[in-house]
Amino acid sequence: MMTEEERRLGAESILKAEREGKPVVQLSRTFPHMEIEDAYRVQDLWAEARIANGARVAGHKIGLTSRAMQMASKMTEPDYGRILDDALFNDGAQIPAARFIKPRLEVELAFVMGEDLEGPGVRIYDVMRATEFVVPALEIIDYRTEVPRAIVDTIADNAAFAAIVVGGRVIRPMDIDIRWVGATLSKNGIIEESGVSAAIMGHPAAGIAWLVNKLSAVGAKLQKGQIVLAGSFTRPVDIAAGDVITADYGPVGAISVSFT
Repeated sequence: MMTEEERRLGAESILKAEREGKPVVQLSRTFPHMEIEDAYRVQDLWAEARIANGARVAGHKIGLTSRAMQMASKMTEPDYGRILDDALFNDGAQIPAARFIKPRLEVELAFVMGEDLEGPGVRIYDVMRATEFVVPALEIIDYRTEVPRAIVDTIADNAAFAAIVVGGRVIRPMDIDIRWVGATLSKNGIIEESGVSAAIMGHPAAGIAWLVNKLSAVGAKLQKGQIVLAGSFTRPVDIAAGDVITADYGPVGAISVSFT
């Protein structure tokens, strides 16, 4: 385990990478005794610093929702991070690529909470009942540390979250079978990836139920109005300045953004 001072230094390292636009040495190399609990505490301290500088928590993201990614990370469950309000973009946005270090993009669904939801013991139907809307979303992920990364590096780095783009149709959770929302992801007119939302733990609400129960263990909950990224159902695609990205969700609409 790390000391609280070491955790603080870890958070400062991530903040430095953000400010300077350059990755720092992996925290797992600087602190080889770092554990999962330490990594989430570093994430807490990073978030507290960003909030102190004016950011607001707008929701949460869930990562490592596929079994393949969990095995690659030597994990048996997903991870989670925070969505801050200064990282929210809308369909049609022109996003400066320079605000990221090595950005990649994933196709997801976002749940907008219609009421507070608190664990333990939350299940998929509890999530569906508490959700007001579901919307198509893109997550931009980024690494603020060097690679290769251990899972503790990813968690401490806010689960690699960098930004979210929302668009398409706003739907109520029971209007369609959200397990079978499909999408294609195109870069500069070429389809790079495709997938279906059932790839997210069998149901996109499953990861949110997991998140609520994990937050309960640290005395937290999902709050009304918060947005939750349920996890990617495509592989990440590299993006750079000049790229135009379109995610087509068929009947649920589409999202297009460009990077400048």
